[in-house]
Amino acid sequence: MKKNKIQNIVIATVAVLIIGGIVGYNYSADQTKQKGFAFGNELAQIQQDVADLQVKFYSEKTKWDEGDISKEILLEYYDEHLDKFEQIIDRYDTLETPELFKSSVELFKMSSYTQLESDIEFIEWISTGDESARIRSDAQIQEAYEYENLGLVEFQSAKKGVKSYDEAEKFSAPQAGIKQKVVYIFDYMKNKCEQEFRNDVNEFDSQEVEVQWFNCINEAEKWKNEHLP
Repeated sequence: MKKNKIQNIVIATVAVLIIGGIVGYNYSADQTKQKGFAFGNELAQIQQDVADLQVKFYSEKTKWDEGDISKEILLEYYDEHLDKFEQIIDRYDTLETPELFKSSVELFKMSSYTQLESDIEFIEWISTGDESARIRSDAQIQEAYEYENLGLVEFQSAKKGVKSYDEAEKFSAPQAGIKQKVVYIFDYMKNKCEQEFRNDVNEFDSQEVEVQWFNCINEAEKWKNEHLP
């Protein structure tokens, strides 16, 4: 199962890398070739960075399985992994995306959000042993793969000039889906703040710790506000 997951992500990413390098020569005349080339390469790099992150994600689990690292070190790494993943997802919003390619970019973004959800559930399974979390993780990774495949189809159609939108039919991002995923991740971030700074009786050990908790919650709120559609 683990091997298949990694292969699925890498295979889809390689396809994006191939098409990304030539996109500048294939879309509408109102865009310059230089901008198109930059857009394709930047999108391909985001997809590659997601794939690299996932390969590392599962390889660290293998190290733990083989006794090379402790569970504590694994979970510390997974905290860093989630932060890095959020930063990569932010990069979709910095792309100068031509109109024809907006649908594919939104689908790739949805794929990454769903992959992040899957990773959160996977970490929950490692942390608590809750099998239902592992099942949810597996379901979400399949959903992420489906979004990525749809994104590739949309991308190829736009690149070949098959896809076209007039002013009244421009692509609209799946706002409800993104909002749901952002709220899900925000709730996870808040729970992490609670776990890190509150003690066993749900109180703070010091005023300094309470300030750290407050800052943590504020950062989560800021992240949510920046990412809600």
